[in-house]
Amino acid sequence: MPLLVLAFVLGIGLFQQLSCLPELITVSSFSLFTVWLGYRREWLLGAFFAGWLWTCLFAFWHLAHAQLPTAFEGQDLPIQGIISSLPQHDERKTRFDFTVTQASSGVPAILKLSWYYPKQTLSAGQRWSFKVKLKKPHGLLNPGGFDYERWLFTQGVGATGYIRHPEAAQLLSQAAAWQNITVLRQSIAERVASISELRYPAFITALTIGSTDAISTEQWQVLRNTGTLHLIAISGSHISLVAGLVYWLTRRLWARVGTLRYSPQGVAAVAAILVAIFYALLAGFSVPTQRALIMLSVAMIGIIWQRHVRPIQTLALAMLLIVLCDPLAVLSAGFWLSFFAVALIFFMLSGRLSQPGYWISIFKVHGIMALGLMPILLCFFQQIALISPLANLIAVPVIGMLIVPIALVAVLLLGIVPSLAKVLLIAVDFCLAQLWGFLDALAEWPFSAVTGISTSVPAMWLASIGVLVLCMPSGLPGRWLGGFLCLPLFFNAPTPLPQGSVRMTLLDVGQGLATVIQTTEHVLIFDTGIKFSADADSGQSVLLPFLAQQGIRHIDGVIISHGDNDHIGGVDSLLADYTPTWLYTSVPAQLVDYNGQACEQGQRWTWDAVEFIILSPSHEGLMAENDNSCVLQIKTPTDSILLTGDIEKSAEAWLVDTYAEQLKSDILVAPHHGSNTSSTEPFLQYVDPSVVLIPSGYLNPFHFPHPAVLERYQAQQATWLNTAEQGALQVDINATETKITPFRAKAGKYWHTPRLYPYPFLKVIAG
Repeated sequence: MPLLVLAFVLGIGLFQQLSCLPELITVSSFSLFTVWLGYRREWLLGAFFAGWLWTCLFAFWHLAHAQLPTAFEGQDLPIQGIISSLPQHDERKTRFDFTVTQASSGVPAILKLSWYYPKQTLSAGQRWSFKVKLKKPHGLLNPGGFDYERWLFTQGVGATGYIRHPEAAQLLSQAAAWQNITVLRQSIAERVASISELRYPAFITALTIGSTDAISTEQWQVLRNTGTLHLIAISGSHISLVAGLVYWLTRRLWARVGTLRYSPQGVAAVAAILVAIFYALLAGFSVPTQRALIMLSVAMIGIIWQRHVRPIQTLALAMLLIVLCDPLAVLSAGFWLSFFAVALIFFMLSGRLSQPGYWISIFKVHGIMALGLMPILLCFFQQIALISPLANLIAVPVIGMLIVPIALVAVLLLGIVPSLAKVLLIAVDFCLAQLWGFLDALAEWPFSAVTGISTSVPAMWLASIGVLVLCMPSGLPGRWLGGFLCLPLFFNAPTPLPQGSVRMTLLDVGQGLATVIQTTEHVLIFDTGIKFSADADSGQSVLLPFLAQQGIRHIDGVIISHGDNDHIGGVDSLLADYTPTWLYTSVPAQLVDYNGQACEQGQRWTWDAVEFIILSPSHEGLMAENDNSCVLQIKTPTDSILLTGDIEKSAEAWLVDTYAEQLKSDILVAPHHGSNTSSTEPFLQYVDPSVVLIPSGYLNPFHFPHPAVLERYQAQQATWLNTAEQGALQVDINATETKITPFRAKAGKYWHTPRLYPYPFLKVIAG
């Protein structure tokens, strides 16, 4: 059975690599082939293709039911429904999931909405009637970055949007905590937050109800550097430990009762399953909790029926049930981390002729777990925590056997004996404070974590096999050969660019600008994108992951074209992790903390046979801040690039008067995101670009790029590409060619550009 399940899951994984949905002839052929394999009893290969077909049907059904019709984008739509998640608040807006109960035909059942500056208190379980403006699921798409569209797809969200005319919104009703588990979760979070004596309420709510929204960026960084992220969000280990504790207590107590009609083991097993179900629901029913719940249920049912169930069979059954219910689960890193971690534990504890002592076995488990999960962590996050075994040695028992049980008891008592619950939560908070001090100190150690190691999926699979070989029982000859399979993880660095070549990546940061320029041995950042809120910006979410994915550990220079938020917003996050040699900007007063120097006409330098020239602003400057943007020209022996910031007509006219034919550039980054106040005809005639790259946001409120600007590009016979449609745009210039690669075309999957109804019958299914 385990091999059949693995083949089924690999078939699911193969389908998730498709860039578009398959045609009817392909699906029909695969279906007939799968039936033929079943007839021939080729079970492994048949399971593989069955997994592919099951995911294919699921994807078609999912997209047919969950996607917003294009005709509805940008319209004011009246809807009714229920807030079905814990609302997330920041200084500008409140975000929440909304389950639609009444709307026009075609509106998806699940929406992710934002309410800007709400005057009402929003909470889970509220039933609202309001108007919304929606758009299809769309996210930033960059190398190394978070795939928001994939996440929305796996969550079943069919559209995102915001509340229109909030003054006309009507609150229809509010569900009670006993009617809705999400309302109960919010009630718990609010009660915990109301206890002023607590220093770590965010961790308590994370460990009890699985809500991690209140954990700060700095705290997440400590958890990443110590390899303890898995302990804060409710994981399978928490559920297993709590259920195991309930099983032990129930069996002991039932045995003392003396009732022989039901065995103590059976009663304890039922109690453990019920507690595990409740805890999993309280945690939001994530993939790790599903896996733990299914495995625990199989084990407990085996006790009730007095049947011996092999651990690997239990693990395989859990995996099969999860992917049957939701084949999109394989798109989550948590799915692979969860199952591989448990499989590794089973592998370590089986087939050994002798068992080491308790402390030695504990050290061994944590050490091998850190080694075993390293390939997956490097592939998904480009980071490993070297201090992880030591951190987990202390944190796992403290959280799993002390903090979580007491916190759960306190949560259950919040509505019954609030005073006792408060005492218990203060005790939990004290334990968390001591543990956090320990983890914070570990995170400060030199080389506690290694970041910026870029690897590939094939290297991850090779290294995972290598780890299993290394973990084979001692005495097995050739175990050391597994180490060679791990080597590709660390020898996957990008090939250096040749002299005279340049690679410019115009990152997709929405309505903003962030660019990374690489030569053979140097790196330059031109603008850093937008700051969304106090805790979120493009530097943290786009720039840093891209630099890690590229294996870039040093930045030679940073240029901030001007002081608008959509260009300077990510600079703090960037400079918190990198210390550039110099920083140029047209607004040095805003970057005085980083020793920002003024960018001025005439500054130039050469890196690796590539020339960089600051064309503007002039020494006198212009009146408007946009027109004072730093303008950079990059010249290689074959082609050139012009980056213009947010300059408009005045600056363009000055550049034409000052440089004339010297402005000639093959690639132009569109001034001011393609606004109609820029890209004037004289400027375009002198630049004479072959390609214009437009950094703009999807359905942005400014309607950039302006249609008149696109007409001017067309009149100039220039091709244009837009980050809103193409994702990040990578430009490679070398001695033989200039190549532009849109990331959405290169790495996009079927959920990025779905064809909703490739087959007529799906229209009928979707209604």
